[in-house]
Amino acid sequence: MKQIIESINNIFSFIIPVSDFLWDFPTNFSWYANIPIIGNFSLAVILLVGSGIFFSVKTGFIQVTHFKKGIKLLAKKKSDETGISSLGAFLLSSAMRVGPGNILGVTGAISIGGPGALFWMWLSAFFGMSTAYTEATLAQMFKEKKDDEFIGGLPYYGKKLLNNKMFIGVALSLMFIIYAMCCLPAQGFNVVSSVGQMGEILSGNSISTTSALYIITAVILVVFTAYLAFGGIKKVTKVTDIAVPIMAVIYMITVLLLVLTNIGSIPYFFGAVFGGAFSPEAIFGGVFGTCLVQGIKRGLMSNEAGQGTITMAAATANTEHPCEQGIVQSIGVFLDTIVICTLTGFVVVMAHLWTGTDSATWMELDKLPKFLTSASALSPGNGLLDQITIFLISICFCLFAFTCLVGFFSFSEIAANRITRKKSFINAIRIIGIIITSFGILCSMAGTDLGNLWAISDLGNILIVYANIPLLYIGCKYVFKATKHYKSSDNSKFTSDIVGIECEYWDKRNSQ
Repeated sequence: MKQIIESINNIFSFIIPVSDFLWDFPTNFSWYANIPIIGNFSLAVILLVGSGIFFSVKTGFIQVTHFKKGIKLLAKKKSDETGISSLGAFLLSSAMRVGPGNILGVTGAISIGGPGALFWMWLSAFFGMSTAYTEATLAQMFKEKKDDEFIGGLPYYGKKLLNNKMFIGVALSLMFIIYAMCCLPAQGFNVVSSVGQMGEILSGNSISTTSALYIITAVILVVFTAYLAFGGIKKVTKVTDIAVPIMAVIYMITVLLLVLTNIGSIPYFFGAVFGGAFSPEAIFGGVFGTCLVQGIKRGLMSNEAGQGTITMAAATANTEHPCEQGIVQSIGVFLDTIVICTLTGFVVVMAHLWTGTDSATWMELDKLPKFLTSASALSPGNGLLDQITIFLISICFCLFAFTCLVGFFSFSEIAANRITRKKSFINAIRIIGIIITSFGILCSMAGTDLGNLWAISDLGNILIVYANIPLLYIGCKYVFKATKHYKSSDNSKFTSDIVGIECEYWDKRNSQ
């Protein structure tokens, strides 16, 4: 088994340099890298942050002015049986946003760029909220009704904005399905591995990856995932409605307790973050660009604003106006980065293990062990409490991975519906996803890291960014018109006449 996995891993060894090249372009050319200040920014970062600034200004910083409104919308019940509530769609998107990257990505960014990277995460998230608003509003404007569900998102508004060309929708759907399928092995791997870690904590002994615990966990995960995948979007949302709040609350309480038991280190945290944002310590590379780019890149990859990957969830909501779910989805970026990522940052920065005698050892650890070691360092010093802390974090990591897993299935199904609504095709996508998830589980049980294959998710991310951002600029004029109508409070219903482009669902709903 190991030989098969390693062979597949080697086949995809070219993915990492291709992905890095596209994410770093054109900073990988000396003529550009030598340009003062600008030379630190890749095209992807410029597009994502620049777009966030542009959309913030054009919408009147709606992420600030309507933040309170968004909170109220989360508590609002949907008006009929079609689709899911704004809260349900928010939790479904949060299942994808709040994932293992909130621990691994933040830890990696801080270990490379220093504590100041967290400041640039906050900044990118603030502007990213307006980008999330823009893409979610587009998803709502051009959503379609399928039986008692809504479907929509990037492949749907992409097709609509480019003269209803079918091949555009198909191409964007295939891109997302391939991207999602390549992310599934990592999540299956993470779920099983974290359960194994919890078993070791409870038993106090090392557990073999071929033990009964791993086998039983693998079988339950595959069966439950298949049950949800074939149950459709509403069945998945029933799980995310429960799992997302639980994992968020457990994680926040656990980390806040660690912070409170180390309250004297809070001034150090803010000093390190704000000081490091402009003058990172030499141990982290000593250059402003490293700190800034790591913070922005990891922040955007965590909250996914501008990537179009959360737009499928935004389209599933039953709302009174397209802008409502745009406002709600902008809060999703806030939850992901300003809240969850910041909590991770508290643990890593406040532990400041890089400053001690074992700093070299800490630096050599993988991202998750780095975080767990930092959490242990902040524990009160009691062996039992230390174990409880690591156990609770492992539960959260497991749930982070699982909700991402089922989220990818739902979004893949929505994308597949843009290609064809034939049940045989939809079921084929579900079966392929289950097989690929099983492969990731086998990787965990074989003790093999399939890093090169998982790197395809990074490649998929950047390709989707380059596909989605131009579409947002094409469609933003309609979002700005919809925003103006939403803010006008004239009680008129939203239709195509408001924005000047056909919005079929909204015309059927509001033209009577």
